[in-house]
Amino acid sequence: MKVLGCNANRPLAESIAACLRLDVTNASIRRFADMEIFVEVHENVRGEDVFVIQPTSYPANDNLMELLVTLDALRRGSARRITAVIPYFGYARQDRKTGPRTPITAKLVANLITQAGANRVVTLDLHSGQIQGFFDIPVDNLFAAPVFANDIRQQYDGERLMVVSPDVGGVVRARLLAKRINADLAIIDKRRERAGVSEVMNIIGDVRGRTCIMVDDIVDSAGTLCNAAVALTEAGATAVSAYVTHGVLSGGAVARVAASPLKEMVVTDSIQATESVCMASNIRPISISSLLAEAIARISDERSVSSLFD
Repeated sequence: MKVLGCNANRPLAESIAACLRLDVTNASIRRFADMEIFVEVHENVRGEDVFVIQPTSYPANDNLMELLVTLDALRRGSARRITAVIPYFGYARQDRKTGPRTPITAKLVANLITQAGANRVVTLDLHSGQIQGFFDIPVDNLFAAPVFANDIRQQYDGERLMVVSPDVGGVVRARLLAKRINADLAIIDKRRERAGVSEVMNIIGDVRGRTCIMVDDIVDSAGTLCNAAVALTEAGATAVSAYVTHGVLSGGAVARVAASPLKEMVVTDSIQATESVCMASNIRPISISSLLAEAIARISDERSVSSLFD
């Protein structure tokens, strides 16, 4: 087995390799003067089981192209099996037609990854589970819930907890976490007037006197979470925190979170933290490298991955 890390999140690749007691495969991934991507693997991969670690986060197009070129290099190097480990699957929010003459870009990206040479895909908390059906190869969609649950038990032991879904679409995710930590569930009903702008309308559930834990898969502009934190505080919650798998945090999101009533926002390292995220007082990264490493080891040994979440 070999672990190859592209440039989108080298620290995560190195941490996964360390958990597996392996060295990251020696490869050069660089750009020519005109920004064309060039990949050269400096180790023999013939007949090997190779795992390529590359989230397709910002800059999404560059990181996606880097992944595709790396997959092609490994395929032409006669690797036995190539698994694309994509902790954050970019373009996942474009999973359906939202109007006439609009693309389903998540399906297009799935086709590109398959045609480039991937035999399998491992990802984390897909924005919508049906994206797995866009691939004609096996997909393992892992969940950050066990990592979140362990952290919540350590940080909030003994408090009256209420898990909150910031929208109706995330109820299943919130319910699974609530079940793991034996907490009640509340739902925020919101109305989105246009993309990137949300208005909290109603809180379903009694949050008065509770420590509220919001859970979501992606935080981008952070408008929804910050508005929800205000609404929960006004409804009587004693404290509000958020656990989010993918911290996209674009534009002024970090400043927005810092100025919000959120006690803290916990994000995984599926996307490499920027300097502003590291400097923020109420944003705390936690690692999912051990979870990904365990899944990789099980795939390589042909063992069950789903049993990780039983």
